[in-house]
Amino acid sequence: MKDRLNRAVTRKVAGDLGGVVRRTVLPDGMRILTEAIPAMRSVSFGIWVGVGSRDEAPQLSGASHFLEHLLFKGTKKRSAMDISSAIEAVGGETNAYTSKEYTCYYARVLDADLPLAIEVMCDAVADSVLLDSDVETERGVILEEIAMHADEPSEEVHDLHMAALYGDHPLGRLISGTVETITPMSRKQINGFYRRRYTSPNIVVAAAGNLDHATVVKQVRQAFADSSFASFAAGVPAAMRSPESKVKLRPATTVVRGDDTEQAHLVLGGAATGRHDEQRFALGVLNNVFGGGMSSRLFQSIREQRGLAYSVYSYVSHFAETGTFGVYAGCAPAKSGEVLDLIRAEMAKTAAEGITPDELRRGKGMLKGALVLGLEDTGSRMSRLGKGELLHGELLTMDELLEKVDAVTLDDANAMAAQVLAAPMTLAAVGPFDDSAFR
Repeated sequence: MKDRLNRAVTRKVAGDLGGVVRRTVLPDGMRILTEAIPAMRSVSFGIWVGVGSRDEAPQLSGASHFLEHLLFKGTKKRSAMDISSAIEAVGGETNAYTSKEYTCYYARVLDADLPLAIEVMCDAVADSVLLDSDVETERGVILEEIAMHADEPSEEVHDLHMAALYGDHPLGRLISGTVETITPMSRKQINGFYRRRYTSPNIVVAAAGNLDHATVVKQVRQAFADSSFASFAAGVPAAMRSPESKVKLRPATTVVRGDDTEQAHLVLGGAATGRHDEQRFALGVLNNVFGGGMSSRLFQSIREQRGLAYSVYSYVSHFAETGTFGVYAGCAPAKSGEVLDLIRAEMAKTAAEGITPDELRRGKGMLKGALVLGLEDTGSRMSRLGKGELLHGELLTMDELLEKVDAVTLDDANAMAAQVLAAPMTLAAVGPFDDSAFR
């Protein structure tokens, strides 16, 4: 019986684009996915944790990002210098990032150095000591990062738009947190968040490149077993999102942040599909046609024909149960009203009349190309494994993904146009405007 409880379950998941994907679920719930690509001489290794800024209480806003910084500062075995120098000494690279729904720690190394990368990265993620002195150092770094971000109006306008859409909901908050939340955050609070959220069932380990699956599983198990992680994470249920995190978008509105900028930065958008909605493929095709490239309607109308903006595009962001569709434009402040009128007119026209068969073919081709060409290196393939397992609970083969894109009909795309583009839109603007602008 004891042997059965300690037994990992492994199976082949998929095999396409020259690689073979295998998945192992450990007895404590941790999942390990690898894609063996013998033709590669490198390996990308990532640890994906299913916690992000939307999982934080208001007073802990920014804790996930704060923790991401701290986990590279040192463990019981290694200093911050030891962590970085160990990987760089073999020509590798390490990094991490935090999103609204997950955090990722990763390394890319030569295939022969994968055991080193596994040992160092697992140690950093699972056995960080979170020294008080490091908390204070990184607090200063993060406050500088927040200030730097506030000086980038093209980024700030997206944050302003999300806050206007989601209000007090965690999806509307900054991933980095704010000066008001980061300044008082204590080491005790961060460590408590770490131990509650970094649990085995909430972690996916992914690797892609020239590797052997069974060897990776053995090395990962050993690396985590040698850390204090096992004492607080093994067998603990995955962190679930709290009931108050249920999404309810705010009514469409206009928000303006006055800033002495040379350009006006505009985002106009509203609700869209969540990442589990099968209509996300139709929305992806529509997005390409509407504003996803140089042949798109927005680019042709606003930049090519009229020269009103250097940058204009549409985008889609998917979350667990909701999503956003938005249009960004950067233009001269005096032209902002004209640009917005053109965007709204194109939205209304596309919602009412739909797209053409030629546009449908082009939009599908762009989406298919992006899916395939985006998997040209081990890093992107590793990310595909981690995100597929963590966010979707499954890994579709490339053939299955392409089939879903091919299955999008003109009626599907036009139904999404009528649903998304005709909905009330929230406008966020950053530039030399007063509060009454655009009202």
